[in-house]
Amino acid sequence: MDVKSAFLNGFLQEEVFVEQPKGFVDAHHPNHVYRLKKALYGLKQAPRAWYERLTQFLVDNNYTRGSVDKTLFIKRDNDELFIAQIYVDDIVFGSTNNTKVQQFVDVMSLEFEMSLVGELSYFLGLQIRQMHDGIFITQAKYAKNLVKKFGLEKAKHCDTPMSTTLKLSKDASGKSVEQTLYRGMIGSLLYLTASRPDISFSVGVCTRYQADPKESHLSSVKRIIRYVNGTSNYGIWYSFDTNASLVGFSDADWAGNCDDRKSTSGGCFFLGNNLVSWFCKKQNSISLSTTEAEYIAAGSGCTQLLWMKQMLVDYGFNQGTLTLFCDNMSAINISKNPVQHSRTKHIDIRHHFIRELVENKCIVLEHVGTNDQLADLFTKPLDATRFKTLSRSIGICLVE
Repeated sequence: MDVKSAFLNGFLQEEVFVEQPKGFVDAHHPNHVYRLKKALYGLKQAPRAWYERLTQFLVDNNYTRGSVDKTLFIKRDNDELFIAQIYVDDIVFGSTNNTKVQQFVDVMSLEFEMSLVGELSYFLGLQIRQMHDGIFITQAKYAKNLVKKFGLEKAKHCDTPMSTTLKLSKDASGKSVEQTLYRGMIGSLLYLTASRPDISFSVGVCTRYQADPKESHLSSVKRIIRYVNGTSNYGIWYSFDTNASLVGFSDADWAGNCDDRKSTSGGCFFLGNNLVSWFCKKQNSISLSTTEAEYIAAGSGCTQLLWMKQMLVDYGFNQGTLTLFCDNMSAINISKNPVQHSRTKHIDIRHHFIRELVENKCIVLEHVGTNDQLADLFTKPLDATRFKTLSRSIGICLVE
């Protein structure tokens, strides 16, 4: 559903004056200005005014706003559930009962001028295929245009987005390249990571060198694009055959950054067997051991799990004790030990909130074998066999 001229529906809460538009100047009062009663496109207040108007209208019609995501609106009636997600003037909605859907359409059409797009198939650059056994989300069209934009459509494909033998660094002695071109490539690839978690780590590493990119950095970015060229039709598969259990995987690459020896945290989170969130981030401090790096990564994973747990409450899914899988037994033991040993005193106190979560049985840290650690994909370059195995495990595939 799309709202026509959405910003014109917003009511202003403050006084706003504008110049008389060209061609409509009052001949008797050429120096006067207009006071606006409604928002106009181009005003900084326009998006806020529109959202406040829409929110008030939906709340008045017994729709409940999400406690975490304020653009989410929910309506429950016994076992029936209606959900609407707002993005500026676009509204994605669905229900377990088609009657609820029609009621929403009728209510919105009476208040605003709307246009119905039909079944969701394309949204914010994402191509969505709804099938009988699941949903496939891809950015195939965007990926192909990206490759063509940078003139690499005829380049040789790569099996992985990053080489395992090359360690990127600042390369102070290397030859500088055009910053605009490099940043354009990075920006284009960052948008692609919305449906391609398999390139999140490699793009994140290359992003660190935007201030002064060298030829070695540009070569690495081109490798990512060559990999995308060979896998442009890949996307994430969400199966209907699943459950509502929320679990996470956390991992860290100790001292992986060649410049400052900081570690990289990585994590991925599943609702049932479907990947719903992931992250890849360089840690803020230098870890003195693999245990510390893994412990900090686990802390980041715990915060993400807690946030997702609260969000799921709005959808009607209540989670019990959450599970976070980690492949470092020392980090797991630290989370279970309430005593501050000398070996852990140097770790920032803010990371020790994991202990309280474990003690209160909000989260349990479980060991997972290195070969089964799915978060490896977000912390380090991998060989082709391991990379493809993990990509398939998190739901990256090609649907014909």
